[in-house]
Amino acid sequence: MIDALGSIGRTLEADVLFQEMIFLGYRPRIKLYNVLLRGFLKKSLLGLAVRVLGVMGDLGAERNQETYEILLDYYVSAGRLEDTWSMINEMRRKRFRLSSFVYSKVIGLYRDNGMWKKAVDIVEEIREMGMALDKQIYNSIIDTFGKYGELDEALEVFGRMKEEGVRPDISTFNSLIRWHCKSGLLRKALELFTEMQEQGLYPDPKIFVTIISRLGEQGKWDMIRRTFENMRSRGHKKSGTIYAALVDIYGQYGKFQDAEECISALKAEGLVISASMFCVLANAYAQQGLCDQTVKVLQLMEAEGIEPNVIMLNVLINAFGIAGRHLEALSIYHHIKESGLSPDVVTYTTLMKAFIRARKYDRVPEIYIDMEQAGCTPDRKARQMLEVASLALQQRN
Repeated sequence: MIDALGSIGRTLEADVLFQEMIFLGYRPRIKLYNVLLRGFLKKSLLGLAVRVLGVMGDLGAERNQETYEILLDYYVSAGRLEDTWSMINEMRRKRFRLSSFVYSKVIGLYRDNGMWKKAVDIVEEIREMGMALDKQIYNSIIDTFGKYGELDEALEVFGRMKEEGVRPDISTFNSLIRWHCKSGLLRKALELFTEMQEQGLYPDPKIFVTIISRLGEQGKWDMIRRTFENMRSRGHKKSGTIYAALVDIYGQYGKFQDAEECISALKAEGLVISASMFCVLANAYAQQGLCDQTVKVLQLMEAEGIEPNVIMLNVLINAFGIAGRHLEALSIYHHIKESGLSPDVVTYTTLMKAFIRARKYDRVPEIYIDMEQAGCTPDRKARQMLEVASLALQQRN
C-alpha cells in the first residue's frame, strides 16, 4: 500500500502508514525506505525525508545504491554542490559503484554552476576508470559544451558518440539544435534537424518552434516553408503545436491578412482547430492592432461551436488597445462581466494599458480599484501601470 500511494504522489498518506508500521514494531525493507524518500524529495518535503533517514539509522537499515542515487538526484536538482560531493565521497568509501546516472548528474551540476571545465575533467576521470561513456553522459557533456558556446567541442563529442556506437536520441539533437540556434548558426541547426529526422526521430515541437522563430526573425520565409514541407514529406504525424507555431510566427510578421483564409488553409491540412489555435491566431492579429481580423477570429470560433473564454477576450481587449480604440476595449471588459465570466489579472492590466495608450490616465486608478474589489490580486505589472498613470497625472496637474 505504501508503495502504491508513493508511486502516485500521495506521500502524506504513505507516511501515515509508515509511521503505523514503525509503531507496531515492523522493520521495513530498504525498498520501502527508498519509495518514501523518492516521493518526499520529489515534492521537496525535505523534513520528512530527513526523518526517514533518521529511522533508517535507528533501525540499522543500510543505504543501498538506489538510496544514494535518490539523494544525489535531489541534491543536484537543488544545486547543492557540497552535499553532492559529500554523498559521492561516502559512496566511494563504502565501495558503491558510481554509475553513469551519478556522473551525468554531477556533470549537469557543474554545467549549471558555470564550471564546465570541471565537467570535462569528470569525463577524463570516467575514461581513466575504464567505464564506457553511455548516452546519458554523452548528452550531459554535449549540453555542457553547448551552453557555454563551445560548439565545436560539442560537435566533436557528438561525432565520437556515433563512432563508439552510441545512438543519439532526441535529447542529444535538442541540445545541439538549441545551442546552435542561440548562437545564430542556423544552417548547422537545420543540418542537425534534418539528420535527426533521417534517423527516424520525430522533432520535438519546441525545437521546431525555436528554428522557425529564428528564421522568422531573419525573414527567411522560404526556408521555413521548406523545413515544414520536409517534415511533412517524411510522414511525420500532424502536430497542433507545430501549426500553432507557424500561425504565430507568420502572424507576428504580417504574412497573412485574412483570418478566414488562414482557418480554411488549416482545415485543408486536416487539422481540427482548437480553442488554443484560435487564440494564437487572434493574438497574431492583435499584436498588429488588426481589430477587424481579431473580431473575425472570434466570430469564426463561435461558428465552430467554441465558446470564447477569458483568454480570447483578453486578446481582443489588447487588439483594441493597440489600435487606440480604448472604448471598444472597455466594452469587451463589460461583456466579460455580463457574460458571467470572471476577469483575471491579465484582463485588468490589458485594459489599463489600453487607457494609458489613449492617455486617459484618470481611468487607470478606477480600473485598479475595480480589480481589487473583484478580489483579483494585482501583480507587479498592474502596480507598474498604476504607477505610470499616477506619475502622468501628477505631471499633468
